[in-house]
Amino acid sequence: MNKTKEIWIAGFALFSLFFGAGNLILPTSLGVKAGPDWWVVVLGFVITAIAIPILAIFAHARLQGTLYDFGKKVSPLFSTIYCFLIYIIAIAIPSPRTAAVTHEIAIQPFFESSALVTSVIYFVLVFLFAVNRSKIISLIGQFLTPIIVLILLIIIAIASFTSPGTINPAVFKHPFVDGILEGYQTFDAIAGVILGAVIVISLHLRGHTTFDAKKELVTKAGIIAGAGLLLIYGGLIFSGALFSSTFAENATRIEILSGLSTLTLGHLGSTFLSVLVALACFTTAIGVITGTADYVRGICNNSNTAYTITAAVSAVIGIIVGSNDVGFIIDVAVPALMFVYPITIVLILLNVVPEKYASKLVFRGVVIITFIFSIPDFLGFIIPRENLTGIKSIIPFAEHSLGWVLPALLGFLVFNLIVFSNKKRLKNS
Repeated sequence: MNKTKEIWIAGFALFSLFFGAGNLILPTSLGVKAGPDWWVVVLGFVITAIAIPILAIFAHARLQGTLYDFGKKVSPLFSTIYCFLIYIIAIAIPSPRTAAVTHEIAIQPFFESSALVTSVIYFVLVFLFAVNRSKIISLIGQFLTPIIVLILLIIIAIASFTSPGTINPAVFKHPFVDGILEGYQTFDAIAGVILGAVIVISLHLRGHTTFDAKKELVTKAGIIAGAGLLLIYGGLIFSGALFSSTFAENATRIEILSGLSTLTLGHLGSTFLSVLVALACFTTAIGVITGTADYVRGICNNSNTAYTITAAVSAVIGIIVGSNDVGFIIDVAVPALMFVYPITIVLILLNVVPEKYASKLVFRGVVIITFIFSIPDFLGFIIPRENLTGIKSIIPFAEHSLGWVLPALLGFLVFNLIVFSNKKRLKNS
């Protein structure tokens, strides 16, 4: 196949694997709440929903290993525990959420079937695609993604020219921070560390066996996917802002997305949205389960049986959790995200900076600091927040659930100073 075509297919596949349930239902709701500050929200959302996930793809292009390689510089035990947590969270929350969103938007309005029936059919199909993973890039990149992008661009284009002309005031007090935190709910940083490995392995199965060839393809595919995500996210947030006056203050994320599609596409809106949701959610679920099964196969001496069993177990978990409503799944996800997301972001960044700035000491120090300072953010969603007022008042940005950011940055600088000082002393001795 032509090299350029291969890159674009991989880029489209990666975009589609990223673009799932959260990516659909979050941006329009953000735009409605942001109002005239929609562009500020875009800047924050881009950091955690695009920049960090694409940097994870770049890190995979450099490492060309598994998720285990992201944390092995901290310690083998840490990396094993981290992998276990990430894959458990992935198959227990974002993957099932795709089925729940599909049911509430694409099935429930037209059929009287239960969420359990939808979830069963959905994950049986996901399992079948997962066990035929060698074809995943062609199937997703060539056929499904163009349909998703086309429908979204139509909605954004019509919204830009048919808005009511009145934009509600912003609801957010800190739109930039709210954009960052809402980006957590996309799970895209977690998706990046999982799906990057899926792309690398899939390219290997398609005959790209050299390190440099895979690095070039993965890097360029990441750039294409990132550009596509920026266009779609920005467009949906902007569209939500333009139509903010047409939605009730307490409208849910799904009600806003459904309403926007109807306002822009008329009576055909629900049908178009149904196709969009089914495709976008389905491809993300495939990517998550494939990535999880790949990891388990890797630690089981490349056993295809282990791969199949893991995919099957992941599908069963998806059926059970996915039969719940979307709101419940999102609420359950928040504490888990506040715990694992900061560590994931730090590991991604440490794996893309030049190696001379990312020694084992730096990895260990920064990860430990991040873990410690993210504990108040995690506890804030489990116990009453007033119990944490004292400690949050002394940690910069902790009131915005970003108390780990400044300590991690300072830790990175301090531990690098220690490393370079030790190297200089040894050189002079």
